[in-house]
Amino acid sequence: MTGTAAAASELDEASARTLRFSILISAIRCTLTYVFLPYVAVFIGLAPGVGPAVGIPIALVALWANVASIRRHWHSDHRWKWPVSVLNVGIIILLIILLILDVGQLL
Repeated sequence: MTGTAAAASELDEASARTLRFSILISAIRCTLTYVFLPYVAVFIGLAPGVGPAVGIPIALVALWANVASIRRHWHSDHRWKWPVSVLNVGIIILLIILLILDVGQLL
């Protein structure tokens, strides 16, 4: 493998790793918000208002991870940059809606 091909392969792997991380954080946030906190937390005695307090920081990390994924794919001129960007933007829109709902519950 030439130096250029190795560098391109390394950038592709870094882009894929960033995408996986951003989707994982978003999935953790949704699992906590919609499965763990409403159902499981009740059984172990957590207060009902804990959801937004947990969801907001996780949503902010997920937003950052999705933006980082878009930037990395575009910076590396990855061949899947458009589909990945569309996926990330969709997740970002959903996260912003959830963030607004969480902030509304706290106020």
